[in-house]
Amino acid sequence: MRPEIDPRITIEPGKLGGRPCIRGLRIRVSDILEMLAAGASRADVLESFEDLDDADISAALAYASRLTDHPIIAAE
Repeated sequence: MRPEIDPRITIEPGKLGGRPCIRGLRIRVSDILEMLAAGASRADVLESFEDLDDADISAALAYASRLTDHPIIAAE
């Protein structure tokens, strides 16, 4: 079962190769995550992408968290 996705996260086959974006904008979830991983603050992200708001950043983080929350079964 796929985790429920925040409605702020949009996936459109014809936009940015079907990659997850924020509210249909050409701002990928990965753009936000990469900035945060590189040490940018939420304020830095919001300054770089003027169409975003803080809830968009939270949605991107929640989306990434849900995608990585799965069991890993190791072969013995």
